[in-house]
Amino acid sequence: MPKLISKVRASSIVQRFSKLTAIRNAGKEVGDYSQAMRTFTTSNGHVGEPVSRSGQKQIVDALVLGERRRAVSLLYEFSLGNNKLSADDFASILQSCARLPDPLFVMETWKIMEEKEINISDKCYSLAVRALCKGGYLKEALSLMSIMGENTNCYSMLPIYNNFLAACYETQTLDYANECMDLMEHQMVGKNEITYAQLLKQNLSAVHEIWKECSKFYSLSLLSLRKFIWSFTELRDLNSAHTALQQMVRLAFRENSYISRTAEGRFCDLRLDIPAPSSGNWSFIDVSLDTVGSSNFDMERQSLGSMETNTARKTLSASVVKLLRWSFNDVIHACAQVQNCDLAEQLMLQMQTLGLQPSGSTYDGFIRAIATTRGFSDGVEVLKVMQEKNIKPHDSTLAVLAVMCSRELELNLAEAFLDEMSKIHNLHPYNAFLEACDVLDRPERAVQILAKMKRLNLQPNIRTYELLFSLFGNVNAPYEEGNMLSQVDVAKRINTIEMDMMKNGIQHSHLSLRNVLKALGTEGMVKELIQYLRAAENRFSRYDTYMITPVYNTVLHSLVEAKESRMATQIFKSMVSSGVPPDAATYNIMIDGCSIVGCFRSALALISMMFRSGFNPQAVTLTGLLKILLRSEDFDGALELLNQGISEGIQLDLLLYNTIFQVAAEKGRIDVIELIVEHMHLQGVLPDPSTCSHVFAAYVDHGFYNTAMEALQVLSVRMIAGVDKDTDEKRTELENLILGEDSEDEPKILETFKDSKEYLTVALLQLRWCALLGYPVSWSPSDSQWARRLSSNLASTNGLL
Repeated sequence: MPKLISKVRASSIVQRFSKLTAIRNAGKEVGDYSQAMRTFTTSNGHVGEPVSRSGQKQIVDALVLGERRRAVSLLYEFSLGNNKLSADDFASILQSCARLPDPLFVMETWKIMEEKEINISDKCYSLAVRALCKGGYLKEALSLMSIMGENTNCYSMLPIYNNFLAACYETQTLDYANECMDLMEHQMVGKNEITYAQLLKQNLSAVHEIWKECSKFYSLSLLSLRKFIWSFTELRDLNSAHTALQQMVRLAFRENSYISRTAEGRFCDLRLDIPAPSSGNWSFIDVSLDTVGSSNFDMERQSLGSMETNTARKTLSASVVKLLRWSFNDVIHACAQVQNCDLAEQLMLQMQTLGLQPSGSTYDGFIRAIATTRGFSDGVEVLKVMQEKNIKPHDSTLAVLAVMCSRELELNLAEAFLDEMSKIHNLHPYNAFLEACDVLDRPERAVQILAKMKRLNLQPNIRTYELLFSLFGNVNAPYEEGNMLSQVDVAKRINTIEMDMMKNGIQHSHLSLRNVLKALGTEGMVKELIQYLRAAENRFSRYDTYMITPVYNTVLHSLVEAKESRMATQIFKSMVSSGVPPDAATYNIMIDGCSIVGCFRSALALISMMFRSGFNPQAVTLTGLLKILLRSEDFDGALELLNQGISEGIQLDLLLYNTIFQVAAEKGRIDVIELIVEHMHLQGVLPDPSTCSHVFAAYVDHGFYNTAMEALQVLSVRMIAGVDKDTDEKRTELENLILGEDSEDEPKILETFKDSKEYLTVALLQLRWCALLGYPVSWSPSDSQWARRLSSNLASTNGLL
């Protein structure tokens, strides 16, 4: 437990309230109290006639009606006209102050009670502390509680402390809660289950320690177990939450419950507050929370089997059923957070066995647990079960499924879930849909969802605008160069989105600016590209130099793609001189730019800067250097560079190999192609359609048609083996598709593998074309004479290129 910072002790509550009265009199209240004193003093200086004890009701009525000036006047008349007052005479007044609340009137009333030397009861203390807490005067309430222990008329002080702890939680003042706990320890007040529940709110991380202390003195009630289960799930301690839930189930079915509701509708326990230590298997003392594992779930299920069979027929009160269902819901939601769908399924079955009907919230957690671990399709199946039971899914459930469908690029299903949502105002599922549209390059689908957002008055956030720039910033199809018309269109789109951002008070983020820069670069709008870069420099550079680096990289990449190497060099020098640190991507972009002008020396200088900045060359770095060497047809230098890269542990990738294939095919260097094909195979890098195209074209251009077909077969089989690990099991199915003579076989291949990588479809079509030309399919590339020859040639060089 947290210890108190300092002890609050006061010899008299009047000292504390006198300071507050001075503060109060400095403000508006001084007029009220001064006027009140004048109202009960006669013109000749004598005090007016006293009122009877029925004046309590008049004071209360005045407070309720908001007539504080009259209430103060009546209070002083009441006190001056009665010399034999007791604490009971002020109880209704204090109770009214606690209900309103009116802490200032409490302090004035308490001052009078002190002046009259009235023996204050614990009820008055309780009402006064409650009023002060509700009014936010925790410091004054703590001072009052500090002298409460010295009053011999106070017996039931614990509820007062519990009320104070609850106020500390509401106002998030942990320091006062610590002082209260220290004061309780000093006055030996003790604790009850309500105290422990308040402590859980104050310090959730201490739940295990609080549990151990509470279990020593109490056999926990359903309400207390409910609070502990919630605390464990908030900490994602699924093992402890599950164990506590099973204890709650035992308690609900083995003992009579005493759960009722207060006038405010809150649950309360009607059991006598008599400390009774937990016994038997009902305590975590017997089950270590630190060592509970998955095996405990199975043991709990076995031990509960007979109990559930014997007690499932017991009729539970509506309050107990609601508490149990809430706790099951909490644990099932925790299963979703830690992705434990197996336990979630066990809990759903247990609820059915116990006769607890799952609610929409239960299914919300269950679908989350199932969908996050097994995929959205299983979550959809559970949703169908809900519909069969006429249970309406929560909007949050539909949102989760919509997000997961969007991630799987199932736009139709995702949009259906979005249409089914009624009141949700969370932008996340809509942004997820826009992101899927961006991946699939389907801006027309994004327009539909934007219209729905507008109908629902959903204001976009910065993530929405980031996606809009990516979706609508490009006009032309991929790899199509921009023209004057497309550039005008792009400028209009960007301006429209930015105007909407200004209307909603949203400024550019790093990512939104980068997406704008990408759009401008794709269209070749160099002038506008530089303008946006300057705007980004003015806004971000002086705040976070590391965050501006990706912005520079975007501009540099666009300039290199536009063959603007000179301008890219100027931007790079400006970037370095202004203190913006380049990263590995910056250097690789600039090295790629050197390949445009064929300046190998500049590229080597950049590599030297890379090393000094702490970055090591990567495959993309070698690719840039290879482009320079291949530009001058220095194939020997390129092969030597590859050997050096391999010796330094650089993992070569397919892009690097395809760069060599492309140039070698153009220059007719079949010898280089054959070395690289075998080297790529030994490195475990799989070919792709571009690889097949370059190799096939090189042989065909020299009239080696049979070799071209054989190479195409070998590379295609290697592609299939790399994409589909179950090739042997599906060989018959694949052969039927390849060798079939029906004209519908090719569309069937496209349909069958539409959800797979495109490599598999291309490889099957290539094998089919080989078969149609009379070349039999061989599923063992090592049987190919071409493949064996390439392997032998590379072996003769000891694996060196």
